[in-house]
Amino acid sequence: MNDRRPPFDRAGLAAALGTHAVWGSMPLYLLLVKSVPAVEYVAWRILFTLPICGAIILWRKAGGEVRSVLRDRRALLTLLASATLVAVNWFLYVWAINAGHIYAASLGYYILPLLMMLLGLVVLGERLSRVQWAAVALAAAGVIVLATGALTTLWVSLSMALTFGLYGLLRKTVNAGSLAGLTIESLILAPVSLAVVGWFATQPAGSALTHGPLIAAAVAFGGPMTAVPLIMFAFAARRLPYTVMGFLQFTSPTIVFLLGLLVFGEKLNPAQLGCFVAIWCAALLFVWDILRGSRGEALNPVA
Repeated sequence: MNDRRPPFDRAGLAAALGTHAVWGSMPLYLLLVKSVPAVEYVAWRILFTLPICGAIILWRKAGGEVRSVLRDRRALLTLLASATLVAVNWFLYVWAINAGHIYAASLGYYILPLLMMLLGLVVLGERLSRVQWAAVALAAAGVIVLATGALTTLWVSLSMALTFGLYGLLRKTVNAGSLAGLTIESLILAPVSLAVVGWFATQPAGSALTHGPLIAAAVAFGGPMTAVPLIMFAFAARRLPYTVMGFLQFTSPTIVFLLGLLVFGEKLNPAQLGCFVAIWCAALLFVWDILRGSRGEALNPVA
């Protein structure tokens, strides 16, 4: 079996862990917008992401990169697909949290790393070491145990995993940087988002931005909560092997589980506990193997 190890990139690893720390804390933030319909909130989230991306582009003087991507037909088609996938993923996640399906949402993001590693192996031709294969098997066993306790909402979990797994794969392979890619994705989704918020504004309940200053501020904060972690994710995806990105994905659902246990007061059933233990044992094994390989490369540099 091929035991070739992926390169270890500290900046990419830091960006990936920071991304998952933000995503893992999202249920706390979504409590503030619980009264806003999921589709309207996602539309506002997209629209408030655009000015943040524009400001960063001006600050970094990155307009040339955006124009270059806009002239690349293949990149535009790829970003059209990735924008659609991430919008569906956002809607599913917000709907699941607001509907009280926190367990289903976290399960989706526990399945996601396995799917990402599978895509990395099958599509990108990446390889895992023997120890990493053992970690994947242990994590898969934990997810299988967890899935047996959530069959009625498993479709939500699988849809969330599939949409974001394919999104990450497209963003890894598209010829566009993290900021330029997110900006163009937001531009692609903007017309539909404007139509959605316009429609809600004509309804008896009115726009979410008219429901008081707290709700309006919370909705607007969806912009940075979207832009910052997605830019970090795309940055990490281009610097780390997709299999490693996949395994790091276990971080955010674990934070969600801890919030469910310690903040939301959800009961921790035996299936959840079994999955939690299995996945963290697997994560420790996987990270240990990566760090061991990194130290080996430092001691034995390639000429």
